[in-house]
Amino acid sequence: MEELTLITPTFLFSAISLLLLAYTNRFLSYAQLVRILKDKYMEDQSALTKAQIINLHRRLYLTKNMQMLGVASLLLCVATMFLIYIGLQLISAYVFGVALLLLIISLGLSVMEIRISAKSLEIYLSDMEKVKK
Repeated sequence: MEELTLITPTFLFSAISLLLLAYTNRFLSYAQLVRILKDKYMEDQSALTKAQIINLHRRLYLTKNMQMLGVASLLLCVATMFLIYIGLQLISAYVFGVALLLLIISLGLSVMEIRISAKSLEIYLSDMEKVKK
């Protein structure tokens, strides 16, 4: 295994920062959607609105975990840089490996969330198809 340098973990900084920005934007749009769906559910309590709320609950849970894993990955990249700086090469390699693993898990959760989001849109569109018929 090649020795890590201070440059190696810094490559992840921009990628993780962009991911966290995307995750935050998702979270903010969900917050707005929660307010809208809550008001709608208080008015009519339809099965469609309830299904959307259940779906949104899952998406919020995944997004929260995606964000936490992304932040943990970023923190471990910083820790890796510190460990390299003080000369603990072997430990820094393991810490960096954990940072990469957390990032992979975060991206996997993102894929799951995208699938659930697509299902949410399908639920919404199915209601429109019922009206057409």
